[in-house]
Amino acid sequence: MEKQVNTQASNVAWKGKKVLGSHSGTIDLKDGKFRMENDEIKGGEFVMDMTSITVTDLKGEDKAGLEGHLNSDDFFGVDNYPTSKLVITSIAQKEDGTYGVVGNLTIKDQTHPVTFDLDWNDNTATTKLSIDRSKYNVRYNSGSFFSGLGDQTIYDNFDLNIELKFK
Repeated sequence: MEKQVNTQASNVAWKGKKVLGSHSGTIDLKDGKFRMENDEIKGGEFVMDMTSITVTDLKGEDKAGLEGHLNSDDFFGVDNYPTSKLVITSIAQKEDGTYGVVGNLTIKDQTHPVTFDLDWNDNTATTKLSIDRSKYNVRYNSGSFFSGLGDQTIYDNFDLNIELKFK
């Protein structure tokens, strides 16, 4: 059995940090589902609409400028890579009731393993994860690849806070 995600009711919030601050926003979920057996999650697949990246901590020209830059090849190159994808490869319920999840995350045609804990309650899944953008060829102003950036350095890890509602 499959449980289909309600993309309109779900929320994916991101936060990226730099030496002198941070920026935050949202990304829309395009599609997703859990594979279920006997009311337990056994797998899943989720697709993010990278063209929907929105900045929520800025307004006006600053907001439009950062959104344009995040969409550009410096960051996520959404013209060439309009989606990213998470495929759950294994999942196991832990003693505390949460699930330990292992999956493959694909961003810009680069796929790497990720692990995270997932809470599942009343058709709602929540999780927080930290992604190293440099593994996905998103290296703009990364201190890991460029020296002398000073206060222009953007940290490699960005955080995702995810709340998925299911039909």
